[in-house]
Amino acid sequence: MRILVTGGAGFIGSHYVRALLEDRCPQAVGARVTVVDKLTYSGNRANLPIGAERLEFVHGDICDAGLLRELLPGHDSIVHFAAESHVDRSLTAAADFIRTNVLGTQVLLDSARECGVERIVHVSTDEVYGSIASGSWTETSTLAPNSPYAASKAASDLVVRSYWRTYGMDVSITRCCNNYGPYQHPEKLIPLFVTNLLEGKPVPLYGDGHNVREWLHVDDHCRAVEMVRTGGRAGEIYHVGGGVERTNLALTHRLLDLCGADASAIRRVVDRLGHDDRYSLDGTKIREELGFEPRVPFEQGLRETVDWYRDHPGWWKDIKRATATEVNR
Repeated sequence: MRILVTGGAGFIGSHYVRALLEDRCPQAVGARVTVVDKLTYSGNRANLPIGAERLEFVHGDICDAGLLRELLPGHDSIVHFAAESHVDRSLTAAADFIRTNVLGTQVLLDSARECGVERIVHVSTDEVYGSIASGSWTETSTLAPNSPYAASKAASDLVVRSYWRTYGMDVSITRCCNNYGPYQHPEKLIPLFVTNLLEGKPVPLYGDGHNVREWLHVDDHCRAVEMVRTGGRAGEIYHVGGGVERTNLALTHRLLDLCGADASAIRRVVDRLGHDDRYSLDGTKIREELGFEPRVPFEQGLRETVDWYRDHPGWWKDIKRATATEVNR
């Protein structure tokens, strides 16, 4: 079996690749894995076991149809993680998000169709729905994205659906809540706050911190994606929720505790434009159809994540230096 993973040097994609190569996916034991990654700021070779016997790494762009048509023949499945994904960046560079997330998805689908790849899982986000005051979204809820990032993901989801409906392609979509875990780029909330605290710096909390997010450990997300790859139905959407909701303020205080800091480390900053109040996914469908349940308790996973960043300063300090240089240009 051969599986092509786009964006496989990023946070979630690299966890999925390692799960495949470590034979933690029962229906993909021994599979060969091809990773295609553009290695933008969030892609990192250090996230992958480069040199592993069953791994082929290709530095490339999913918008490059010629490259994809060279690589795709002989692959059984594609798992499509590649995306620009940071909301704040989308507020100032929306064109990059439209190009990668929408055009890149369309180019990938066309290439897969021409090369006869039979199975595709498109990895998306709960942010396509906007904000929900109470209750939880189902897979049939209306799309109402509120940021250029979320809009680009909603558009890519619709492109994927159209290729199922028009061409009969065997594609499924997953929409997940906020992920956390090792190897996450330190621009995202948990690794940013943890690494700042480990360096004795303040943490920038948007507004009053009332915004609510649902959390899931990245390893649980990758298990769900593999369940959908092997058992999901064509044309269907599957929610991957963690069932754990926290306000950003409550999460911040927990991170302060785990890092041995106090509330004086919190620095209030002007709220993000269009900041969604609350996300929440109904995970009934994937639970009943595929038997998915999260395994990593949030408190345990969060503590282990903080410990990982504490034990791997060489990984994140280089990234933070590079990011600071980019911002100051």
